[in-house]
Amino acid sequence: MQLGQFRYETHLHTTEASACAHVSGKEQARRYRDAGYTGIIVTDHFFNGNTCVPDYLPWEQRVDWFCLGYENAREEGDRIGLSVFFGWEARFGSTEFLIYGLDKQWLKNHPEIMSWSVEEQYRRVHEAGGLVVHAHPFRERSYIKEIRLFPKAVDAVEAINIGNGNKEFDDKAAEYAMQHGLLMTAGTDSHGIEHKRSGVTFKHRLEDINDFITSIRADDYELIQGLPV
Repeated sequence: MQLGQFRYETHLHTTEASACAHVSGKEQARRYRDAGYTGIIVTDHFFNGNTCVPDYLPWEQRVDWFCLGYENAREEGDRIGLSVFFGWEARFGSTEFLIYGLDKQWLKNHPEIMSWSVEEQYRRVHEAGGLVVHAHPFRERSYIKEIRLFPKAVDAVEAINIGNGNKEFDDKAAEYAMQHGLLMTAGTDSHGIEHKRSGVTFKHRLEDINDFITSIRADDYELIQGLPV
């Protein structure tokens, strides 16, 4: 099967909401358009992760701030012809998950999300039609105290993550996904300083984030191994 024509980034951060990011949402959009991508999914670190959103704000204001990276990228994407979709990266201890298919209003309606377990997150995201992906499950870093796996609380596993910087971590993730019959995704984990990019390709241009989820569930895509920046 030939590599799909339409290329999408699935894991990307912005300075508006992620404390570890180095470029803004608008700059991310411009860089990915120039690199030949059809679209990006902004997945900033949520409030239980490496966020730069102040925790003293009322919940709805925190959500508004959190969505700025996506909204700025979307505005620029609309101007330059790049599709921009919304997601986020949730963290439980040192275990992280990419959440797709839900929106700002859903977050505003669920302040109790901060008290959910991994299993509760999976159930509630599914009830709303979303998708849960275990991000870089075998990454080893000083901030990761232990590797925890939840094969019954995810839809897919991020089997390629450029931010890992170690193919062994990716290989372990792919093997784990195959052992449990889980779908696999790929992403750069872009913070604006990477030397390669990844993502997934499709044979058609995605209409929206729900089209992304449908195509992933149908296993109608291919993984990008790593493209030079």
